[in-house]
Amino acid sequence: MPLIEIWTIIQVGQVIGAWWTVGLLVLDSILGSWLIKREGGRAWQALRRALESGRMPARELADGALILVGGTLMVSPGFVTDAFGVLVILPFTRPIARRFLARLVERRLLGPRNDDRPGPSGSGPVIRGDVVD
Repeated sequence: MPLIEIWTIIQVGQVIGAWWTVGLLVLDSILGSWLIKREGGRAWQALRRALESGRMPARELADGALILVGGTLMVSPGFVTDAFGVLVILPFTRPIARRFLARLVERRLLGPRNDDRPGPSGSGPVIRGDVVD
């Protein structure tokens, strides 16, 4: 990833000049910091409302995690990581990232899906027995 970032910065620098590239990177970081603060505050308020209403804040926690990841990407210098960071932070593109995150967590928690499990849905053997304490 660092090589892609360096290549992109060099390409942008050759097109618009070195000082403009540095200025654009600084402006990008300032914009990213503002966006993180704004969306992070919104996510925090949504989390508090969910907890106060007594419901499980799954969506709000996912949004908070995505904003944290997006913020980390935005703060690091580079155009490619900033583009991914913005996509994760913006409220209208975050649902796509949330679905991806949900699938990733599900896969990590449940493991690979296969039919080697015993029971009526799988083709594995069923061993009957009693549980003894």
